[in-house]
Amino acid sequence: MSDIVRTDTAPAPVGAYPHARRVGNLLFLSGVGPRQPGNNAIPGNVHDADGTLVDYDIEAQCRQVFANVRAVLEASGAAWSDLVDVTVFLTDMRRDFAAYNRLYAEYFAGVDACRTTLGISALPTPIAIELKCIASLPAGTP
Repeated sequence: MSDIVRTDTAPAPVGAYPHARRVGNLLFLSGVGPRQPGNNAIPGNVHDADGTLVDYDIEAQCRQVFANVRAVLEASGAAWSDLVDVTVFLTDMRRDFAAYNRLYAEYFAGVDACRTTLGISALPTPIAIELKCIASLPAGTP
């Protein structure tokens, strides 16, 4: 069994892919960034008069990306506690890891998901964090 998940409660994907795909009792989320649903604004981004990104707030982006992951999970019939694996991509590990790690501990308290955090040079949009998640759905989840 394979089900494609698309939802208006999370920002639209930036490419030709679904928010998530269910295969058996596993739910695979596509990369989720911190854009806001509906308007694609990126919380905490600061631009100069020419529109060039000059700064960002990693805490604001963390909070939004966690909210977006939750929205995709809920649209899929899953819950935050169903997460089993989380891969996190940060564009500035040195600058952002401490704040991200603190917020991750807050949001994931009681969730024993495996986690990998990678430092990368860029993401497809001007965001500083992206999550790739796998959840295990409870038996009988439609």
